Amino acid sequence: MSRTIGAAQFRKQCFVILDQVQADGIVITKHGRPVAKLLPVEGTSEHLIGCLRGKLQPAGDTMSTGTRWDAEH
Repeated sequence: MSRTIGAAQFRKQCFVILDQVQADGIVITKHGRPVAKLLPVEGTSEHLIGCLRGKLQPAGDTMSTGTRWDAEH
C-alpha cells in the first residue's frame, strides 16, 4: 500500500522524501484528496545525474556549428 502525505508536508520535506520513496510510491494529497503519485524510476540503481559519465563519446568538433562564416562581411 502506498504511503500518503499532504502537499504542504511534501513541499517542506521533498528532498528527504525523494530519498525514501519505495516501489509502491507515495500519494500526495491536497485537502485530503489525492492529486499526484510519486514513483521511483525503475530499472536503475544509479543516480540519474552522472549515470552516463564515461559511456558516451562526442562525435566531431563540439566547438563548431559546422558552418563557415566571415565576421567582416
